[in-house]
Amino acid sequence: MKNSTLIKALAFNLLFFSTNHSCFAQLPDPQRFTVREMTGPLDEPMEMTFLPEGKVLIAERKGIIKLLDTKTNETSEVAQIKVNTKYKNKQGVEREAEEGLMGIVADPDFANNHWLYLYYSDPEKPRHILTRWDFVDDQLVDGSEKILLEVNAQRFECCHTGGGMAWDKSGNLYLTVGNNTSNGNSEGYAPLDERPGQEFWDDQRGAGNTNDLRGSVLRIKPLPDGTYRIPEGNLFPPDMPKTRPEIYAKGARNPWRPTIDSKTGYLYWGEVGPDASHASDRGPVGYDEFNQAKKAGFFGWPYFAGPNEAYADYDFETKTIGPKFSLVKPINDSPNNTGLRELPSPTPAFIWYPYGLSDTFPQLGVSGRSATGVAVYHKSDFVSPARPWPDYYEGKLMIGEFMRGWIMAVTLDQNSDYVSMERIVPDYNFSSLIDMEYGPDGDLYVLLYGSGWFRGTETSRLVRVEYNSGNRNPQAKIDVSKKSGSIPLKIKADGSASTDADKDKLTYNWQLFLKDKLVNTASGNNADFELAKVGEYTLKLKVTDENGDSDQVETKIIAGNEAPVVDFLIENSNQTFYKKDKSIPYEVIVNDREDGNLDFAEIQPSQVSVNIDYVPESFDRAEIASNYAITDRNARFNSGFRLIGQNDCSLCHAKIEKSIGPSFAAIAEKYKNEPQAVQNLAAKVINGGEGVWGDHAMSAHPQLSNSQAEAMVSYILSVTENEIIPKSLPVSGTYNLNVPAGENGFGGFAFRIAYTDQGAKKVPAIFQEKIRYLSYPYLQPWKWDSNKGTEYVISPLECVSFTGKKSWIKFSDIDLTGISSLDLLVQASKKTANAGGIIEIRAGSPDGELLGKTGFLEVEDVDRSVKKDQLDTKEKQKKIRKYQEFRFTQQAAEYFLGLSRLENVSLEKHTEPVDLYFVCLNPEAADNQITLYLSGIEFNFEK
Repeated sequence: MKNSTLIKALAFNLLFFSTNHSCFAQLPDPQRFTVREMTGPLDEPMEMTFLPEGKVLIAERKGIIKLLDTKTNETSEVAQIKVNTKYKNKQGVEREAEEGLMGIVADPDFANNHWLYLYYSDPEKPRHILTRWDFVDDQLVDGSEKILLEVNAQRFECCHTGGGMAWDKSGNLYLTVGNNTSNGNSEGYAPLDERPGQEFWDDQRGAGNTNDLRGSVLRIKPLPDGTYRIPEGNLFPPDMPKTRPEIYAKGARNPWRPTIDSKTGYLYWGEVGPDASHASDRGPVGYDEFNQAKKAGFFGWPYFAGPNEAYADYDFETKTIGPKFSLVKPINDSPNNTGLRELPSPTPAFIWYPYGLSDTFPQLGVSGRSATGVAVYHKSDFVSPARPWPDYYEGKLMIGEFMRGWIMAVTLDQNSDYVSMERIVPDYNFSSLIDMEYGPDGDLYVLLYGSGWFRGTETSRLVRVEYNSGNRNPQAKIDVSKKSGSIPLKIKADGSASTDADKDKLTYNWQLFLKDKLVNTASGNNADFELAKVGEYTLKLKVTDENGDSDQVETKIIAGNEAPVVDFLIENSNQTFYKKDKSIPYEVIVNDREDGNLDFAEIQPSQVSVNIDYVPESFDRAEIASNYAITDRNARFNSGFRLIGQNDCSLCHAKIEKSIGPSFAAIAEKYKNEPQAVQNLAAKVINGGEGVWGDHAMSAHPQLSNSQAEAMVSYILSVTENEIIPKSLPVSGTYNLNVPAGENGFGGFAFRIAYTDQGAKKVPAIFQEKIRYLSYPYLQPWKWDSNKGTEYVISPLECVSFTGKKSWIKFSDIDLTGISSLDLLVQASKKTANAGGIIEIRAGSPDGELLGKTGFLEVEDVDRSVKKDQLDTKEKQKKIRKYQEFRFTQQAAEYFLGLSRLENVSLEKHTEPVDLYFVCLNPEAADNQITLYLSGIEFNFEK
């Protein structure tokens, strides 16, 4: 008997090990992952699909299909279909919808049949349609569309569309369909409003209705003639009354992107749940779910959520709470139900979590929530992958979160039941993840929707997660004590900052060249050299690891000429921020060992270039130096000029000469006397146009905002104006910080000094430049220099979340001269179970000198913002006020993150640059609990 038991145990262990050996593999080093940006920005991407030869198709909500060629890294627009993108309620109010082009997938045999399936909202009829198209030579074939399936839809009230698609090995197509039901009057609980005329708020007519496709995952077998048949094993047989045989999984609220485990055939999907921030007699707290269907079934909504926690049968007319729905054969007795009255017993969620911390799955953290992406890794799914993931991930389920920005690897046992999870690539924020899938090359592709809803943004893109399983090359780095000087020039070279991710021992090889002649060598991570001859030297460092892989860097050193020292002194002024309309004195310093000193007239002012320019907020500081190379002063910091360079304008237009399209000069001449030229041409830039300049059509640019397009057109219309020859300012004087007309003042002023010395015999002249920058007195919290216990939140709008009892962000070298107070734009949300807290402003460290603090910021849903008509003119023009106003127009931001409110904090006077800390404190907060969100920081000068 004992031997028999032992044999059974061994057999079980062998079976477990053979099918789940990833459970015993070692967790890979997360540094072996690389997240590579493939294309972007995009305009509301929804889903992607893979074609042969390394091509990826991306569907955008407004009907655009883009093609990425991963071999050339080129992205092009290949199709546009007409779709509906609006709701209009019974009162005639129109608003943007979740509808549009919602799903895309290629046929499994695409290489032979060239079939592409699209799921989108019909532009004419209130329905969503699954269609098949021929896609040949990277184009949709006109007239090839076949409608396979129709889903009825109401377009009066928001929302939930689904639209994700996936194939199983039998050629069955799975399609997620949202419930198309409003949750606007249910306080975050189940929408069960049975009152007459309220059917849009009753999900018993959709997700709870066996005779309705909405709130389901469908499974069909597409046929060559453009029809489909019902595969065996769906929830209802084809001849069953009051049911739809296409339904595989019923009882879904907003099922998003599905995937099929190629080994087990099990279906997985992410499902966005209801909004209740706490449990009550009406039902459970709101949960998002990742679901698993081992077979067809009913998954509970709108009667159950999460681990089958039941809702009460709430009467919206009398406001009375009835009994909880029964887990055994729940009853749908809604007058809006056209299906079966008695429903199957529900299947619980596979993984579920609320806004707050989950007791069952604490790894998922706290914040807003939107369960979106799923994928399962099996190495055998790929033919000779270039970068196979390690065996540790074999059979694991990947789940991704739109709001929280993580991807978790979920370990399953031999029955595909949950075991554990951990985050992959923990240092990368995948916020706004809307789809993810393993490509044919074995890499994980992740589609990011972006930081703004219903509009394209810079953060919208496709990235690829690659794994390097082999030896990683070392990274060489050189630091030298001096890069120029008079002879004999002694330098110390340091290579100790070179790194090897595999912790291999490195060998160092130094070579010093004078022109092309090797003059010295050395080994070791440090080396000393003496340069005795005048000339331009090249110092090379090659580092080699234990496997023979290497990396090499080099730097130039000039012997016989020391680099000049230049500086721009801005006196009696804040050294970080500028105060509008203030006059500030400045002085330029130039010292050169060989040439002399500017003060003693050994260097003439005419030899020194001095520039002070207003720089719009659209410019990154890293771009400022490169823009000084532009000789056209009109264009140097022109926002429109910059946007033209970032888009595809140069492919068809040149400044003076005709290209495929007209030159900018010709456009300016044609429209110089047209009053509405800027507005009209901006609309054409966004929407496209043809016929004015010939047969070649101008592509649409829907990713551009009206203001961006108008900035581009304004620059184009100015190119025939006389260019201003850049003139150097005096080397000392006073400058008025006046913002140019047409700019909002939220940028800053660049103070630039440049000098090229006279060189010396056998060595070139040395150019030296220094740029000081005074910015508008505003900080974006997510651009911290260092942090602890905070996270950058991208969706629905950018902000920083503070977490736990004490968390902070730091900004280095902030000058507070002349600053009397600051404003904080903060949010605290019930929906994400925030704890509230105090924000302290400290100097030097999180426990350093206290400069100011807020009172305790409570979690509240009361709008305490000062109305615009109550503000004086200067207050209205502040950036933080405009950003607060913008947030209120983006309803989702305030809905999920809490109402934005401004907190003014008086600051102690401080006249030295300091490391400034914003510390959030709440000793009662749980370790993983969000206390507050911070969206903006604006400093106020003394009046």
